[in-house]
Parts: sequence; C-alpha cells; structure tokens
Amino acid sequence: MNLNAIFLKSFRVLLLPFAILYGVIIWVRNLLYDKKYLHAADFNFPLICIGNLSVGGTGKSPMVEYLVRLMRDEFEIGTLSRGYKRKTKGYVLATSSTTALEIGDEPMQFHLKFPDISVAVGEERLVAIPHMLQDNPHLQAIILDDAFQHREVKAGFNIVLTDFNNLYTNDFFLPTGDLRDEKSSAKRCDVIIVTKCPEDLTEQQKQTLLRQIKPLSHQKVFFTTIMYGVPYHITNLEDRRMITLNDEVLLVCGIANPKPIKELLLQQAATYYQKSYEDHHIFSIDDLNEIKEKFNQITTPDKFILTTEKDAVRLVKFYEELKDIPMYVLPIKHDFLFEEGAAFNELVMNYVRNFRKAALNGK
Repeated sequence: MNLNAIFLKSFRVLLLPFAILYGVIIWVRNLLYDKKYLHAADFNFPLICIGNLSVGGTGKSPMVEYLVRLMRDEFEIGTLSRGYKRKTKGYVLATSSTTALEIGDEPMQFHLKFPDISVAVGEERLVAIPHMLQDNPHLQAIILDDAFQHREVKAGFNIVLTDFNNLYTNDFFLPTGDLRDEKSSAKRCDVIIVTKCPEDLTEQQKQTLLRQIKPLSHQKVFFTTIMYGVPYHITNLEDRRMITLNDEVLLVCGIANPKPIKELLLQQAATYYQKSYEDHHIFSIDDLNEIKEKFNQITTPDKFILTTEKDAVRLVKFYEELKDIPMYVLPIKHDFLFEEGAAFNELVMNYVRNFRKAALNGK
C-alpha cells in the first residue's frame, strides 16, 4: 500500500463520527419506509431495479446493457436513470439530437448503443415513470438504473451488485467506508450479483462468499467476471485494434474504479500511461490538448489512446479533432460464472412474462 493510500485510509477512519451519524440517518429513513410511515409507490408495471449498497463502480451500466440485450427481442423496454452530472433538470427523454450534457454519460451510452429503445432520465423516478409511460404507451418493462436506495418507487424485481474486491458485507458507512445504505437493505432484493470476480473463481471460493452474504431463502446469488471486447475507434466505430505486448497505451479514464482496466493493460500491453479524471468528468478542449500532448510524448510507433465507453460519450463531441487520432474505446460486459447465466436470464424473463400474464388475466 502506497503512502497516499495509507493517508487516505487513516483520514477516513478519523471521519468515523460522521459515518455513524450518516448510518443513523439511513437507518431511520429505512425504518420509516419499512413501517409504512413513508410510502413507496407501486406502479403495477414491470420495473426492474439495478443498484448497489455502496458508492463506486460495481458494474451497473454493463448490467443494464446485459438486460437490454436479453429482453429487447421479446419486450419493448426502456431505461430510466438519474442522469448524473447532466446540465438539465427534471424529466428528459433521449432523441436523435440528444447529447451527453443533456442526459448524462451512462444514459447517453445506452442511447447510442440501443437507439431502438426508450432512454430517459429524471431525478425523481416517481415523476419520471408516468412521463415515460405517457411518451411511449407501448413500453412493456422499464429498467431502473441505480435506483435501489431510492425507495419512493417500489420495483417488482431488484438486483443488487457488489464488487468481489469490496463486498458490502465487509464495508462501513460513508465517509469512513463506501456504504451509502444499510447492509440489511440487501434483504429487499431478489438477486445479488458478485461482480468483477476472477475468471477462475473456484467452487470453494464461491461457497465462502455465500457464507459471507448469507442470502435469504428467496434470494439467488450469481457471480460474474468482466469480459472486455476488442477496442474500436471512437469516431468511425468500425476500426478495431487488438492490444498487443508491443503496445504502449495512454489510458484516458474518468470512472469510479479503473483498477480492472489497469490490470488488463499490465497483462496485455508493453506498458501504459494514464490521464486520470474524476468520475463523470466533463472533458474540455484543454483536456483534449493535454491528452494529445501526453500522447505525443510517447516515442514508440506502436502506441494508441484507450478510453472507456463512459468516457467516450463525453469525448466524442470533439469529433473533428478525434478523427485522425488513434483513440480507441474498450467495450465491457458481464460474463456469468459456473454456467449460471441461463438461470439468471430465466428469472428476469419470467418476472416480466408472469407480470404481463397476470395483467392479461385481470389480476
């Protein structure tokens, strides 16, 4: 552990009184909902919620994309996100002219990848859901992105993600730890997915994790690993480039947890350099110039810039400047371990099918 990490950990421990206060506030809030003093709206419509109990990247966006790919051939679906760090307020439905500044980087990523589905944002899901259903009356299910802790709306199917390297069971409240909700809130979900597991996770390790999580009888626990695709050029999208052991790579990254990408580059590239930004950073032309300057300092001819899909939607506004720059985007997806992907898929699809069947029967 380096000196910066030691200092940060020590500093966060000093903030323990604030973490305890935060935990008490969250406990009271959850208690008010559990005792029905605060009301959670039920829309009598298939709502699938993806969330986590902690801050930081657990893979929510790739899971949204996984569900979109799973469901869109059978159902007309949409996604609803908060739209973090966008420049607009209230409910916004993505259109052909929408930008990341209007809806946020992750929803823009969904919109660009799946232009045939409804993508909307709104801070108040309670208000945004009726708007979304009014804009598209043919919707058959909505995926709520990062909404598990927002209890004003009661989803019918809840999926909680937790990072293999930072299980919520071993965490503590902000700011000492990373928890933004109680550990016991996990009892409200239907599925728990341990993400970013090693590809070679053993059955023994799986059982150890299950003992830590202690799922309830109705809950299913799955394990996924990160799968990276072949990087594609940020502007033409078609030009693809494998990462080789001859390459020197400049990683341009503004996401919560870049550690898995760094590990990938350590394994597959000769070396890498990094330009780091805060999560959801809005890139300026000055940032782009700094990126180009740092890239030009790399002397080998076997070099290129690598960025994430989340960062790419905030960089592509510099389309003309990027056309002739070797900047590539690294796609990412979840891969279910222990051949349990089909079981997860069936749970999700049956939830929507059964919901719709009950509605048709007038129940």
